[in-house]
Amino acid sequence: MKVDLSKLFDNPGETQEFSAALDLGDVRRWGSGLFHQPVRIAGIARNRAGIVDVGYTVDFVLETVCDRCLTPLTRPGHQEFSHTVVLSLNREDNDEYIVIPDGKLDLAELATSDILLELPTSILCGDDCRGLCPKCGANLNEGECGCDRTERDPRLDKLRELLKD
Repeated sequence: MKVDLSKLFDNPGETQEFSAALDLGDVRRWGSGLFHQPVRIAGIARNRAGIVDVGYTVDFVLETVCDRCLTPLTRPGHQEFSHTVVLSLNREDNDEYIVIPDGKLDLAELATSDILLELPTSILCGDDCRGLCPKCGANLNEGECGCDRTERDPRLDKLRELLKD
């Protein structure tokens, strides 16, 4: 979804509100979809001396799996973002601004990148998640599996010797 901000650039002090429900079902993490419900976005754009400040909030439900035990997770999320938007730049290497030469801001693209950058690198079902047994694959959060996990990798013996010193 694109928001037309072109008229806003011509009127200092002017504001423009926007809201939408975005379908981000094609956004994937490790091969599976993250957003099975629409992502709600609401915000306001303000002209401040020829540049436009855009502030918005997103509300979403994240659907993924725990990175340790692969248990399905559903987590609601609420985040706030702000950006400065301009029609053109004198220098192209300035990433403090979002350049929209046609005056149209792509909310889906902006919200997707903002949300993904704010997600943790590892999503867990809980801080105490024990993960899966490396031998049999049992979920250790549901109980012990009985496997002997004290066996060490012989390739790391030399490293163990170095650490003893």
